[in-house]
Amino acid sequence: MDLCEVDRMRVALARTPTLRRRVFTEAEQAYCDRRNDPAERYAVRWAAKEAVVKALGRGVGACRWTEIEVVRAATGAPSVILHGGAQTLALEQGITRWLLTMTHTHQVAEAIAVAL
Repeated sequence: MDLCEVDRMRVALARTPTLRRRVFTEAEQAYCDRRNDPAERYAVRWAAKEAVVKALGRGVGACRWTEIEVVRAATGAPSVILHGGAQTLALEQGITRWLLTMTHTHQVAEAIAVAL
């Protein structure tokens, strides 16, 4: 589980223009940037990526942020796709499936990731 303050993400995005590229995939950026308040969507994806790293039993730096991708099914349900080093870490631990739930308000974003 992880939380992210939306205003903190908004400030970080404004202060560090390269943050989007370093942390979020092109598809995640496209999804977030077409919303009225992209900071809410970025914040909840940040929280999801942090929750995944925690579920892997690792800390920040165990893999690249873009190796953890939050995607949405046609139904709108969120899920996680791992790439590269993140996928390798999961497979080494026998993790083959993820459950993800995310929510946000104008102030805070929360995500819970369960590794199966």
